[in-house]
Amino acid sequence: MKLYFFTLFLCVPFIFLAQIKHGLRDDTGRHIIPRGFVVNTNDHKGEVFFNSDDYVRMVRMGANTQVIRLELGKLSEFPGGQLEPGYLKKLDTLVTLGRNHGIKTVFKMTVYGVDKFVWEEFWLNKNGEYNTYIDAWKVIWNRFSNDDSVFGYDIVNEPRKLTMDISYEDLTNKYLIPLYQRIIDESQKINPDKMILFQSIFMNKGDKVDKNQYAEIKPPINRKNIIFAPHIYQNDIDFIKQNMDRFDKESDMLNAPILIGEWGFPTFVTTDTLIDGKLGQLKYRELYIRTAEVFDRMGVGSIKAWFLGNRTMQNFLPGEPSTWSIFSDSTDAGTVERKYITDVISRPFPQAIAGNIQSFLFNHATRTLELNIKSDNSKGASKVFIGANRHYPDGFSILIDSDIVMYYNPLKNVGLETYKSPSNFDPSNYIWDANTQKLVILKWPKNQEYLNIKIVPGIRNFD
Repeated sequence: MKLYFFTLFLCVPFIFLAQIKHGLRDDTGRHIIPRGFVVNTNDHKGEVFFNSDDYVRMVRMGANTQVIRLELGKLSEFPGGQLEPGYLKKLDTLVTLGRNHGIKTVFKMTVYGVDKFVWEEFWLNKNGEYNTYIDAWKVIWNRFSNDDSVFGYDIVNEPRKLTMDISYEDLTNKYLIPLYQRIIDESQKINPDKMILFQSIFMNKGDKVDKNQYAEIKPPINRKNIIFAPHIYQNDIDFIKQNMDRFDKESDMLNAPILIGEWGFPTFVTTDTLIDGKLGQLKYRELYIRTAEVFDRMGVGSIKAWFLGNRTMQNFLPGEPSTWSIFSDSTDAGTVERKYITDVISRPFPQAIAGNIQSFLFNHATRTLELNIKSDNSKGASKVFIGANRHYPDGFSILIDSDIVMYYNPLKNVGLETYKSPSNFDPSNYIWDANTQKLVILKWPKNQEYLNIKIVPGIRNFD
């Protein structure tokens, strides 16, 4: 399944002001919101391994996308690196696990695994570093060019300036954008329909602008099938929307939709044991909720780092050890969720909609997902992640406009029940998949019309 993007705006009445511009389309034309996790192949203690159960867990947390973090040292001839056939087989396994569980794959290149990677030397390209880097990518492009479950490549992870005597703007204009164009052109010779994800320069410590660590991109890339994939690790609630508004402005200039490539401020050792305070769980929950609200209102997909256990605790930030992992047990692939963040990460959302998503938002206070769409039954089935196991242990009701009410009673084992509907309503078009925690809609009750859908807690709750 290939993904495409669009930036079309519609003029329609009332709340249906414009379809969200950052969504993607699959090859059937469904409107897709990617959401998922960064999947590491290693951490500071060695290799990381995943199995089918891990991917089931990922799906039940709302994932439809994984970003596999590549190690340059196992794919290239940079000093200390070499192509490792066993590593490629490991990547095959991760892609297959994803495919078997309905998860699409993005590959992201990191510079880990080489003896030393010097960004200042890399940009100058005096020893053919660009070709060596692109050759590493060619291994991946050729291997997965015909795999429709691999939909894109994040080509340079968090590029740096460090000690280079140049402004961030000049580094971006003179080196970064031309490199992106070169990589994209080479990629599209091999797999022209794959999406290319790209980031901006990760600024040095102390060089933030409006508490944004990522430098602004000002010139266009002028290539097709591109996605702007900025990272946001904002820990100041007052700057979340401001940072995202800047990314939105860049997206317009770049003519590329946004998919947040990484997000979520890291947690500290004490966060798992504290409720209140600067590092307490309540603070983190609010921070994550406010970030998620901005994402939902913009309609952007988002990828959370990392789908790992607590084996990854390190001194990433000043003070005590911290981590981006979402599990707290001391293993590579964890099972004990940091629920103060995972319940926000795993919030209900529209994964794939036959039609156009006009807007959506999950209200954490009321546990209500509101979704506005324009339906198009010719595009196939729609899927809405609900996560009833964590968000609706008391059951949930499905409200479609004012004339349809269905509900799920967790005390029964009968699937969805209909409380209210017009005479021509066919309840068999609505399936609750408890294994994946998704609502599957085979056919909307009205075609080519605007619909308001709500998922609310409780049984027959429609007041």
